[in-house]
This record gives sequence, C-alpha cells and structure tokens, in this order.
Amino acid sequence: MASRVALKAGKGKNVKKSAAAGEDEGSVAVAAKFVKEWSTWTMKKAKVITHYGFIPLVIIIGMNSDPKPSLSQLLSPV
Repeated sequence: MASRVALKAGKGKNVKKSAAAGEDEGSVAVAAKFVKEWSTWTMKKAKVITHYGFIPLVIIIGMNSDPKPSLSQLLSPV
C-alpha cells in the first residue's frame, strides 16, 4: 500500500514539472496543428487550380509559341 502512495506522489511531481513545460509544448502543438491545417487547405486549393488550369495553360503557351498555330490546330488530335 505504501508503494502505491509513493507512485501517486511521483506522478504528481512529474505532472507539476510537465505542466510548467507543457505551456511551451501546448503552443508548439497548436502551431503544428495550424500548419497542418493550413498546408492541407493549400494543397486542396492547389489541386483544384491545377486540375482546371492545366489545359488552358497549355493552350495559352501553344498560342504564344513561334509558329503561331490557330486554336483549331491546337485542339485537333492530328
């Protein structure tokens, strides 16, 4: 029974020490969560922009190339 009391006292001391350090760890955890959410949001937006913007980008680059093809020449498979 005495060993249980000693273990509880040991946990209490460790909790107090980690609580003081936990303030720094908590702010780091919040910052990490913010960066993770922001990067996920950014990647989702980049995926949509890439999906809908790739073909128009290819057409614009093709229209500005040196031989100056017409739009029908760019879009035809031949």
